[in-house]
Amino acid sequence: MALLAWLVLVLATGCGAQDQRKKVRLATESKSQVTLPTTAQKVPLRVAVAPVISPRESFKLYADLLDYIAHRIDRPVDFLQRMTYGEINELVRYGQADLAFVCDYAFVQGERDFGMQLLVAPVVMGKSRYQSYVIVPRDSDARSLEDLRGKAFAFSDPLSSSGWLFPTHLVRLAGEKPESFFKRSVFTYSHDKTVKAVADKLVDGGAVDSLVYEFMLMGDPQLGDKTRVIRQSEPWGNPPVVVHPRIDPDLREALKRVFLTIQDDLQGRSALAPLMIDRFVQPDAQAYDDVRSMAALVTGWP
Repeated sequence: MALLAWLVLVLATGCGAQDQRKKVRLATESKSQVTLPTTAQKVPLRVAVAPVISPRESFKLYADLLDYIAHRIDRPVDFLQRMTYGEINELVRYGQADLAFVCDYAFVQGERDFGMQLLVAPVVMGKSRYQSYVIVPRDSDARSLEDLRGKAFAFSDPLSSSGWLFPTHLVRLAGEKPESFFKRSVFTYSHDKTVKAVADKLVDGGAVDSLVYEFMLMGDPQLGDKTRVIRQSEPWGNPPVVVHPRIDPDLREALKRVFLTIQDDLQGRSALAPLMIDRFVQPDAQAYDDVRSMAALVTGWP
């Protein structure tokens, strides 16, 4: 509740009498997410985000982007945060979110379970693909994942390609499961917490999103002095923006136009800057084939 109050305060202080543009609202945790604002009487666009980094930072990073979307489609936006990708998928599955920012594995799972659809994908710092990094403390003797056998390891989320699926895939290729391979494993539920857990030697290793890791090192170079990468995956398509398969077609096309043209004006580019996103592109579904293959091996999908 303290975090919720803090985020509401951010909204309140950012929406004074001199700024009538703000339409992004922090939605509550209740199951009924749709509320009609008293002024515009327009149904909000419900946008769901799992905290790839901590919830406080996620809100700060996404606020301008969601504000931009709100004004382009002339609807208020409810910003829905949940702890896990699984919860985000459930919001989309049951029509409680119109749009969601998810991980590749969460998309692949949603695609399989209920036909979740790709909308767009970001190009981040010039890259349309990213990787999983297995990291260890800088002074660790580990040089490979095998060297972390019997050690403590940090995952990010059970539906994270980079933070769970890739290292679990490697362990399964060795004929084991994480619970037998590692002495202890934990879920941090955000990549920044995994990086900090490794940097502070709370665990012997962890798996993180390469984009988040590089983003964090840009902001705090000392993290690079405290950690190093010992294994990386093949590149996959960047984590996509998704919608429910039965979303209103006109809304889907309107949202796609907004995302694909956001870099064309100054306000749009300013909204993308905190996220290090250059632009959005129409994704190639085949960019996630490696994730589908890993998921099939790990989960036994046919």
